[in-house]
Amino acid sequence: MEPPLDAVARAHRRLFAVIADLTDEQVAQPSLLPGWTRGHVLAHLADAARARSRVVEHAARGERVELWEPGERDAIIEATAARGAAEHRAATVEQAERLERAWAAVADWSEPADPAVPDPVPPVFTRWREVWIHLLDLDLGVRPGEWSAEFAVHTIGVLRPRLPDGVVLRATDVPRTWGAEVVGGARTRGVEVVGGVRDLAAWLAGRTPDEPPTSTVPLPELGPWPAYPARRQDLAD
Repeated sequence: MEPPLDAVARAHRRLFAVIADLTDEQVAQPSLLPGWTRGHVLAHLADAARARSRVVEHAARGERVELWEPGERDAIIEATAARGAAEHRAATVEQAERLERAWAAVADWSEPADPAVPDPVPPVFTRWREVWIHLLDLDLGVRPGEWSAEFAVHTIGVLRPRLPDGVVLRATDVPRTWGAEVVGGARTRGVEVVGGVRDLAAWLAGRTPDEPPTSTVPLPELGPWPAYPARRQDLAD
């Protein structure tokens, strides 16, 4: 499985466009994430790119470093969230482009870089998800309808562990079903949640779909966010 470097770059360019005219007032306003302003979301996106770049850059020199030291991630977000719009724009572009350069220089994607993740491919997928999902959280006009079907299918594959046992997802716009088991040559059916693939992915990510998925019973309560996927086969669906 090849890391989706081009897809991440496209997500970054969409992020740059969305915040191009952002004002200081908008930065300080609440995002769709409870307790976080838009500045918190942007601080997180910039610092996550910085942290991932640092891991890859050190790995290229034969050095291993942690993505963050204990407590570092939250401390950096809180320390930088109140920056003005221009500072956030500059940091967002600088760190995203730094990350793209770091990943472009990787010659062997079989060699681990993050000591906590034995496979270097999943962090690229993680970045892909965090940019597109947090673009929704910024509440600046991006909706799940902008997601590609490929991205939505990938996201559902990663977040499927949030589904309670017996729940089946069925997309209406792509020929995909998740959660059905084959027993005796026939597919079993549990509680079925139906919707467009992007809306199913948004719902599974805890975000507001453009068109809410439907079911013959109330939509089930989702479980916790799954642990970080450590294997590239976890990313395939």
